[in-house]
Amino acid sequence: MQTEEELAKIKPQKEMLVTIGVFDGVHLGHQHLLTYLKNSAQKIGLLSGVVTFKSHPQSTLVTERQMPWLSNLENRASLIRGLGIDVIVALTFTPELAQLAARDFVQLLKDYLKMGGLVLGPDFALGKNREGDIERLRSLGKEMGFSVEVIPSFVLNGEVVSSTTIRQALAQGDVSRVEKLLGRPFGLSGTVIPGDKRGAVLGFPTANLDLNPEQASPSNGVYVTITYINHEPLPSITNIGTRPTFGGEKRLAETFLLDYEGQLMGQGLKINLIDKLRNEKRFDNTEQLKSQIGIDIEQAKIILHKRKGQKGNLA
Repeated sequence: MQTEEELAKIKPQKEMLVTIGVFDGVHLGHQHLLTYLKNSAQKIGLLSGVVTFKSHPQSTLVTERQMPWLSNLENRASLIRGLGIDVIVALTFTPELAQLAARDFVQLLKDYLKMGGLVLGPDFALGKNREGDIERLRSLGKEMGFSVEVIPSFVLNGEVVSSTTIRQALAQGDVSRVEKLLGRPFGLSGTVIPGDKRGAVLGFPTANLDLNPEQASPSNGVYVTITYINHEPLPSITNIGTRPTFGGEKRLAETFLLDYEGQLMGQGLKINLIDKLRNEKRFDNTEQLKSQIGIDIEQAKIILHKRKGQKGNLA
């Protein structure tokens, strides 16, 4: 069984306090739960452990519904480690795992992770048909010798913070709200690919990123962004869409860096989205587009200057 093989690679030296979930985005709600897990484990002398999944379970359970990720496994793991978690276990969510009874899955965690307790959110459930809800897990805990603690949902401004809420805000292009819910700006990553150099002809040379269809992305439009080159944050604006003025079809992210001259072809870029300036639109001619880009740049400078003043730095 693949799940058992993956768990067998983990060899904890002592008992572990465990949480389970996708933790897509590692948003403020996740951070709240994971910080509690870490602190609780330290108080009782256990390791803190996170069991997560390499792909979203919904992509396996509902094959026609591929769930785009807010943060890929590598980024998730990095963010989780940054919170001080001792052990991260990434499992492949297979149809076989989906059919596993709650008792059997919990037994695997006991056998391979030395699980001494679970820390979970209020709506958590595992096992076939989600039969392992909180009540069932507490019953299993008494029988099998592990604790179950439920942490209330994290609420921000009267709203429960969730990955679903963040995806909805992102789809609306409300990236400033997404930043509040994540606790950091939402970022797109990719490698700079060759373009048709229309930006350079207009006087605004852009770095073009081919968007990964597996990554969640905002609605089409022009965004105020911060682009990282060798970890240095640089002010930028980014158009996400198909470039309707030029009859484009492929969805791209085109970034114009305000204070940079140099070659970026083939480099990996990270682009943090700060605010949305406007929707993507088709212009009647290139002069109208060029004029609008100039307006966009001036608005972006104002927004980024204000941000720098509030935070003390651009990042």
